[in-house]
Amino acid sequence: MSVSETGFVPADSPAPRPSQQQDSEQQQDREPLDVQSMTEDGGLDLPSASQGEESQGRELPADRYLDREQSWILFNQRVLELAEDEQTPLLERVRFLAIFASNLDEFFMVRVAGLMRRMAAGFPVNIPSGRTPSELLKNTLTQAGLLSQRHAAVFTELIRPELASHDIEILRWKELTAAERTGLAELFRDQVYPVLTPLVVDPAHPFPFISGLSLNLAVNVTDPATGTTMFARVKVPPSLPRFLNVNRYRYVPIEDVIAAHLNQLFGGMDIIEHYVFRVTRVRELEVDEDVTENLLQAMERELVKRRFEPAVRLEVEQDMSQDVLRRLARELSVDDNAVYRLPGPLDLTGLNVIADLPIPEQRYPQFVPNAKAVPTDTSIFAAIDERDILVHHPYDSFTTTVQRLVEEAAADPRVLAIKQTLYRTSGESPIVDALVDAAEAGKQVVVVVEIKARFDERANIAWARKLEEAGCHVVYGFVGMKTHGKLMLIVRQEPDGALKRYIHIGTGNYHSTTARLYEDFGLLTADIRVGEDVTDLFNHLTGYSRKSGYRRLLVAPESLRAGIVGRIGRQAARARAGKPAKIAFKCNALVDEVVIDALYRAGQAGVPIDIWVRGMCALRPNVPGLSASIRVRSVLGRFLEHSRIYAFGTGEPDPDPQPGEDPDAGNEVWLGSADMMHRNLDRRVESLVRVVDPAHSTRLRELIDLGMDDRTSSWWLDSDGNWSRHSRDESGAPLRDVHESMIMDKSRGRITDA
Repeated sequence: MSVSETGFVPADSPAPRPSQQQDSEQQQDREPLDVQSMTEDGGLDLPSASQGEESQGRELPADRYLDREQSWILFNQRVLELAEDEQTPLLERVRFLAIFASNLDEFFMVRVAGLMRRMAAGFPVNIPSGRTPSELLKNTLTQAGLLSQRHAAVFTELIRPELASHDIEILRWKELTAAERTGLAELFRDQVYPVLTPLVVDPAHPFPFISGLSLNLAVNVTDPATGTTMFARVKVPPSLPRFLNVNRYRYVPIEDVIAAHLNQLFGGMDIIEHYVFRVTRVRELEVDEDVTENLLQAMERELVKRRFEPAVRLEVEQDMSQDVLRRLARELSVDDNAVYRLPGPLDLTGLNVIADLPIPEQRYPQFVPNAKAVPTDTSIFAAIDERDILVHHPYDSFTTTVQRLVEEAAADPRVLAIKQTLYRTSGESPIVDALVDAAEAGKQVVVVVEIKARFDERANIAWARKLEEAGCHVVYGFVGMKTHGKLMLIVRQEPDGALKRYIHIGTGNYHSTTARLYEDFGLLTADIRVGEDVTDLFNHLTGYSRKSGYRRLLVAPESLRAGIVGRIGRQAARARAGKPAKIAFKCNALVDEVVIDALYRAGQAGVPIDIWVRGMCALRPNVPGLSASIRVRSVLGRFLEHSRIYAFGTGEPDPDPQPGEDPDAGNEVWLGSADMMHRNLDRRVESLVRVVDPAHSTRLRELIDLGMDDRTSSWWLDSDGNWSRHSRDESGAPLRDVHESMIMDKSRGRITDA
């Protein structure tokens, strides 16, 4: 029985690396745009093509949008369902519990925090679904609480017993043997006690600052000499393991070990009570880029200030006394609705240490990515010069494609310049190392480092300094915008003396670790038009170029929304004219009202529309007269679906073109970095590239068809905003798994017994 059947979520509640960690990129958005304030060919000051369709369709209903916050919560519920699923390998179920916890932390730090701050400041909060801000906040906190209870129950009632049945035990202090307690007492004395700092609260010691996401013990102690009772806080050091290894596969939460030895911290005092608690704080940075002279230094100052941001959630052990809870809530200024009593242990993000145990039979089978997506018997430049290459990670190796490209460029004496964007990269980054090597070899290296990338600000600041020290030209993009596009430009002098540009445009980050966990595409090309476009875009990023027209790119904020909406409108026009038409999107989020309204208009015109979305979706499918021809599906599993693909047309030539009309005029496929969200389309530099190789276009369309097929395991969205899982056929047999199917494709990889 799944925990959802045990009563933790009421019947009327809407039915959540590798893995399904919600990209922090998706968490923040702003109020909806005025659909009528834009035109077809440009960015914010140009209207959407949907405006031109207004007279062609019915009036759109006011309640046509789903709540983004509710949609996000339901995404995380789908993640939790993977942890509940007995068909998921046991240690992967543990990992999904950790991912759920991390996702929920981020949701509170960004979405809930943003809503609270706007309400507190008196700013208008425009909610497309029509709810008031207070209604939305109350509902969001309630649903998050119910899901938190369900998450805790999955661990306590399903996962922990199942782990124990495989001799993997997560124990509480009272469950340990005497010998184990003795061993842990020595460990406490030698490795834990020296880094603990008990902080008492009295007239000389104010209530201590509680850092965000830290695990803490609230302790009441009494001085037997005076009878005075005092409150103290003990922070669990984040530098220590979340779960301490007792022996082999037996673990105990570190807070249990600390609690058992509080008498050593408070010598001579009587320990009256102690409870574990955890605080979540706002994580947004606020830098006035219009007045600061040095963005890098301003970001460093903000990172220091961020730890003092307001608290937005308080998690406590369910048996915490009311007096202690009231004190914490008062000192932290946390509203009652944002206080969650949960069975321990709190903070299950630390379960990754269990998920990483070397027990192959309890994990997904390992596979070897295809290392030959780019021919290995020639230089990578010769291979790209011969034809465009489409790589699909993690099925195609990142190391032998994208990483190889930048490493060969760094070592090739014919390469004159490398220009690249960096939004997120790995801790020990071979990409950064190659850029450093290139600069030290005398090549011109320009790197656009996005130091405002949420939760990676500190790491990106460090990379920026390292690159600058090596002689790279480092820029931080535009004031008021993030550079989110995934672009690499290499300028090489060919043997005949001519200069040629080699380009990589991707959907994912230049991150060698997540490339093994996230599903992404990348296009390697030497196409002249793409090269000119990317050159213009880098000039736009590093200089004062005001380029707005591109040949093979759609670029935000100038033209991306209008380009997508215009193409949606053209499919609608084709359908009304009786011509073949189709729209298929694969993205991480679909919440932009302009794009959604254009899709509704196309649906009203009879265009078949398939939407494969990983996370938030504000579009209501299957509504008669509005979206009856629109299907929305979601695939979650072994890998995090991260690519963004936008396909228009059926992919087949028009059987009856007009005289002089190109039979393929309605067929286009685009891929790139942008989701259909306000912030991607308005406040970020994003890029989509048109895929022109017919084989590549077919491959991308077939992938979307695979995800949308009724025979594929997925979640289906209904018109009320509820998601239902379809993982078995009528006979009870498992439906096809997208990731397994891709792995078993011999052209990309193979299952191994390693």
